[in-house]
Amino acid sequence: MTIQVEIVTPRRELFSGAVQMITLPGIEGQMGVMGQHAPLLTILNIGEIILHRPGEEDDYIAVTGGVVEVRPDKVIILARSAERADEIDIARAEAAMRRAEESHQNRPPGEQRPMELALRRSQVRLKVAQRRRARRPGMGLHDDA
Repeated sequence: MTIQVEIVTPRRELFSGAVQMITLPGIEGQMGVMGQHAPLLTILNIGEIILHRPGEEDDYIAVTGGVVEVRPDKVIILARSAERADEIDIARAEAAMRRAEESHQNRPPGEQRPMELALRRSQVRLKVAQRRRARRPGMGLHDDA
């Protein structure tokens, strides 16, 4: 059994298609959703979305938050921003993470929260991008949009 998934950012529709299961970074922790899931509306945290598709390798997307609506037959994600693994330049992601780490360390204690969020976003982007290295060439996200 599959479930339809739509991932949309303010700039574009990132993905639309059927998956066997989707793993999301919910505000209370990771959650998995399959077809016939109970209706749910929740906030997404910074993290990675994993699209599990039958007979294919998993696809990974870095997300910086948003909201998700789960229906028994469909998942709709409205993300602040999201990037597929193949869209992330690893060298740039590593440089951004280093800058975020340095900024976080050099801020006074009361001003560290925005830097912590920037650091988490950088870490997630790098994690998702590095997953692409471990995959076979030619495997990637196949949008149905």
